[in-house]
Amino acid sequence: QVQLVESGGGLVQPGGSLTLSCAASGSIFRINTMGWYRRAPGKERELVAVITRAGSTEYADSVKGRFTISRDNTKSEAYLQMNSLKPEDTAVYYCNAYPYWGQGTQVTVSS
Repeated sequence: QVQLVESGGGLVQPGGSLTLSCAASGSIFRINTMGWYRRAPGKERELVAVITRAGSTEYADSVKGRFTISRDNTKSEAYLQMNSLKPEDTAVYYCNAYPYWGQGTQVTVSS
């Protein structure tokens, strides 16, 4: 089975930047779409961004222009570059490669 491990979370000031990484291991031949989701305190998990093997991307309206998703197919890794971070971006961020989920990494945006 596929295992996904996120890293790169932490505490950052408003307006700052952070890059998340997702490393995939196991049988990953059939992974087409990888994505980042997040769950803010008291909120449901929501889609942040997705990317296909071919490089097509989609973003949540709330992060368009600020976040960039990318992937390295050779290394089986996905990334989320987050710029101009806001307090409302505070959440646990999860990597997804259907039907697998990572354990999540905490991102806290606060002064």
